[in-house]
Amino acid sequence: MKFNAHIKVMPQKALLDPQGRAVSGSMKNLNLPEIVNVRIGKHITLEVEAGNKEEAREKVDLACKKLLANPIMETYEFELEPA
Repeated sequence: MKFNAHIKVMPQKALLDPQGRAVSGSMKNLNLPEIVNVRIGKHITLEVEAGNKEEAREKVDLACKKLLANPIMETYEFELEPA
């Protein structure tokens, strides 16, 4: 079976997010001062071949831990759907 994974990788809340901070500061220049605390991350989509949804979940989790996210600085979550 094929599954599509939608992965969200974000900087850990305890860490400074320089990109998010720059965007937050720019909101005032756009007359949008009510938008604050912007956090910028990554959205990754991929297709995985697996025997079942649990196997697909394990493969995507392993890919996130080993390559797609830095667990020291980032958190991740994902959703799977049949392709």
